[in-house]
Amino acid sequence: MFPSQALLPAVLFALTALQALASDTFMAAVYEHAVILPHPTEEPVPPDRALALMNQNMDVLEGAIKEAAQQGARIIVTPEDGIYGWKFTRESIYPYLEDIPDPAVNWIPCTDPSRFGPAPVQERLSCMARNNSIYVVANIGDKKPCNSSDPSCPRDGRYQYNTDVVFDPEGKLVARYHKYNLFIGESQFNYPKEPEAVTFETPFGKFGIFTCFDILFYEPAVVLVSKMQVDTVLFPTAWMNVLPFLTAVEFHSAWAMGMRVNFLAANTHNTSLAMTGSGIYAPAGARTYSYNMETEDGHLLIAELDAHPRLSPASPPAVSWNSHALSVGRFSQNDHEFTGIVFHDKFTFTELIRPGGNLTVCQKDLCCHLSYKMAGKRDDEVYVLGAFDGLHVVEGQYYLQICTLLKCQSTDLSTCGQPVETAQTKFEKFSLSGTFGTSHVFPEVLYSGVQLAPGEFEVLNDGRLISKTKPTKPVITVTLFGRWYEKD
Repeated sequence: MFPSQALLPAVLFALTALQALASDTFMAAVYEHAVILPHPTEEPVPPDRALALMNQNMDVLEGAIKEAAQQGARIIVTPEDGIYGWKFTRESIYPYLEDIPDPAVNWIPCTDPSRFGPAPVQERLSCMARNNSIYVVANIGDKKPCNSSDPSCPRDGRYQYNTDVVFDPEGKLVARYHKYNLFIGESQFNYPKEPEAVTFETPFGKFGIFTCFDILFYEPAVVLVSKMQVDTVLFPTAWMNVLPFLTAVEFHSAWAMGMRVNFLAANTHNTSLAMTGSGIYAPAGARTYSYNMETEDGHLLIAELDAHPRLSPASPPAVSWNSHALSVGRFSQNDHEFTGIVFHDKFTFTELIRPGGNLTVCQKDLCCHLSYKMAGKRDDEVYVLGAFDGLHVVEGQYYLQICTLLKCQSTDLSTCGQPVETAQTKFEKFSLSGTFGTSHVFPEVLYSGVQLAPGEFEVLNDGRLISKTKPTKPVITVTLFGRWYEKD
């Protein structure tokens, strides 16, 4: 073979790699999975029975992965608990766990399945990625032995972690993330000793990954975006919707806008637990999403994203969240403030008595300003402007500053803050701002029927969330959700 012939494959490979690196956009997928659950038991089942259940779920996931790849998706995210479910004890989850090595070992389970002991789940996921030439993101359980020389070692001699894994299009394990902020009820898992900031590079951007409850905390969520400068965040989740602010599609879309990154959120689907709501979100709003409390079906979502959203002309500018609110005086009052509860937090509310006008409501250091005009004031619906400035202490401890325009459940003011999914009142326009002490604020508008409003509102660089066009549907909430991490 002549030297020039020997160089030809290498040159072609390099050109192909450079072309891939130049990709400005990519197709992404998420799959909301109706998980096949095991029968609840406090005793471990035989390993073959555990694997049989996981294979049932992976059969479904494999179908979604194939379809996504056929439609051009380069990466697919599947949900937290999507392979074996939940409601485990520490002992009963053990047969479902595998030893997941550090990705630095350069391992393709599909072609070398026994290198680190039995790993049938990792082998199958790796083959799904390899056979379909797609990045596959899944949530499984990791087990790590320990001994008495480790003072933190559990009595049973092992650590167990809620774990995300990523396999590249060759089937290689390229990322492993141990969930750091465990939700109440996850007693089957251990906390990692230190938070992990897991990233990996692709031909279409830099990716980071974390799981469900992690999104509400500084580590790893903010670290990945602010310090590691990822372009896209991968988010397996098992999210139980809590209206009016912590609805999955609402909060996840808001987080993507507030952090100015792409966000791929794959939720489990279980209507009895109010688990639904998956989406593909960009900094300028949702590209596609699904919220379905009517059926028990899984759902595949596919959309195109900018590979480097910060460089995109569509990327919103940086926001000074309190600039406008600090520059204006206190708006007129209706002298009717009252207290209401939203997800255990005590808000200060004031009612929107007129069909339009300006209002201010304050709590501690947070003052929320609203200018609005309704298309028509209805007698059978009540809206309030609310403010909350304090530490939330129910399923975790985290400091919030929230400004919100929201519909009450009924005309009884004691229902303000309770879950509501439908409304009939349309607004001609609105403008909401607040004197936030944090730069981490997440904006979103939720319409009747738990629908988002991409393209119908915008955030100005002085911190005002305003209607960009006349809202097309009745409003449930208009919210600025602030997280003051330093005050946790």
